[in-house]
Amino acid sequence: MANPDHLNMLRQGVDAWSAWREREPSITPDLREADLSEADLSEADLSGANLREANLAGAYMWRANLSGASLLRADLSEAELGWADLSGSNLSETNLSRAGFLRAALGGADLGRANLSGADLGGANLREADLSGSNLSGADLGGANLREADLSGSNLSGANLSGSNLSGANLSASRLAHASLVDADITNANLTGCRIYGVSAWGLKLSDKTNLIITEGDEPEITVDNIEVAQFIYLLLHNQKIRDVIDTITSKAVLILGRFTDERKAVLDALRDELRKRNYLPILFDFVSLSG
Repeated sequence: MANPDHLNMLRQGVDAWSAWREREPSITPDLREADLSEADLSEADLSGANLREANLAGAYMWRANLSGASLLRADLSEAELGWADLSGSNLSETNLSRAGFLRAALGGADLGRANLSGADLGGANLREADLSGSNLSGADLGGANLREADLSGSNLSGANLSGSNLSGANLSASRLAHASLVDADITNANLTGCRIYGVSAWGLKLSDKTNLIITEGDEPEITVDNIEVAQFIYLLLHNQKIRDVIDTITSKAVLILGRFTDERKAVLDALRDELRKRNYLPILFDFVSLSG
């Protein structure tokens, strides 16, 4: 539970709160489980505060300083966080989702090195946000606006980015292992050095091609320049059966083209049997059958 004195001080307004924090810089605000829904906390200094499981739904937190704050399992749905400083904060399992009409505005927010693992950011507006070095593993970013966001060096392993807008985003050196990018827009995104092992990439919108690392961290690095063929290349390298099929098609296949009437089928069958005995793969195109 929240410290009642700290909670009462905050409810007196941002000016009174700021003055108290200047007088008592050594005190860590304890606002655990506090009900601050729809509160006006714009430009409030909440740095280092304990806001674990607090209700901040619909709160107005424009330019608030939440650096180093603990927001574990807090409810920030419908919160206005434009240009807030969330650097180094713990947002693990936090609810920042849009929930239909929700406008969780995080445009330009500083979330560098923040812990957002498992957070619900579905549909959130994170355009131009600084998420560099942050932990977003397992987070739900489905349908989120991450246009031109800085996600360099971030951990997006297992994250849901389905339908998200990542156009122009910086994803260099980020980890996307096992993430879902189904129907995501990554046009003009910087994916240099991005680890994409196990990524789901159906229906991508993309333009630029760059160096993508398709192996796990404990394997020698293998790079490709096209995320759409990355899975195929990985399977080709690690699956002997697929390599055998490719080798068979490219070096042993024999195309038999022609019009094969009934009286000539015996010759065709003999030809195919002989090719098989010699370890070739006969592939028949019978133009009579195709035209008939």
